[in-house]
This record gives sequence, C-alpha cells and structure tokens, in this order.
Amino acid sequence: MIRQVIVAEGKSDAARIARAVEADVIVTEGYTLRPAVVADIRAAYEKRGIIILTDPDGPGERIRKRLAALFPEALHAFVPKEDAKTGDDVGIENASPEAIREALGKVRVQHQEDAGLFTAADLFAAGLTGSCEASRKRAAVGAALGIGWGNARQFLKRLNHFGITKEEWEQALSAAREDTHA
Repeated sequence: MIRQVIVAEGKSDAARIARAVEADVIVTEGYTLRPAVVADIRAAYEKRGIIILTDPDGPGERIRKRLAALFPEALHAFVPKEDAKTGDDVGIENASPEAIREALGKVRVQHQEDAGLFTAADLFAAGLTGSCEASRKRAAVGAALGIGWGNARQFLKRLNHFGITKEEWEQALSAAREDTHA
C-alpha cells in the first residue's frame, strides 16, 4: 500500500493505477480543478502527502504545473511517453502496471530553489540539444532519472529542481546510451 494519495487526471487512469498498486487515487477530472477536488487534494496533501501522476502530454504537464504551484511539497512521478502510448492516444490509462510501478518507484520532490548544478552546456555536451536525436535522448535520460521528458529548457529546469546529482546524471546518460545501442 502506498501511503501517499496519487493524483491522476481521469477515472481510466485511476483504474489503471489500481491494477498496478494498492493506493488511494484522487481524480482531477481535467485542468479546471473544481473547488471540491482541490479541497480533497489539499486534505490528502496535509494528512498523507500526494504523488502527482499526470499524463505525459501537454495537458498533463499543464495540470502537473498547476498542482505543483498549489502543493509545492508534492511528490512527482513520471511515466515515459513511450510507455503510456497506444496508437495516437497518450495517457496513464495506456501504461502497463509495470511502467506505473517503475514511475512510482522513482518519485521526486520538486525543489523551489534552482540548484544551478546543470547548464545548457551540459545538455549540449551530452547530445540532449542541438541534434536530430536530442529529443529521443532526453526522453531516455528523463526515463532513467524518473523526471519525464521535456523540451531542452524544461528538461534543464527539471534537472535543477528535482535534486538530480552529477552521479545520477552520469548513470542515466550511461543507461540511455546502452538502451539506444541495444
């Protein structure tokens, strides 16, 4: 049983999460975040903590950003886009139970302070910007680190706000190289 309450977008996501883990889930029902839903999330946040697990797409990221602003000490879990995709549909409801468990095993808290440990030069040197393969490489490194995919600017922000260490960075780069050469 996961102690924290998982916050997901829809009922289908909640059903898929229930297949993967034993946990309580609150459904946002989209970006609007009705006052009653915010009150439920706040109560869970204050009593047990929450894990934000939204879809790895634009709307999911907007919901995550809004929730992170409301609940700054929330934990974040990311299912990689390729693990949450069926045809053209991207969402947690498409993820395997294993992918959901793996994401929940890599939860992170988003620090409000920018650690400043990583720079755009680090991304460029690692091939995560400036090449046609950069997006795919960021996705692989983001999956290894448990911080999800993002464009270069967003990815750099996540590196510096999710407390990634240089050792974790090196390990993730190595794992991503092995995955892309397999």
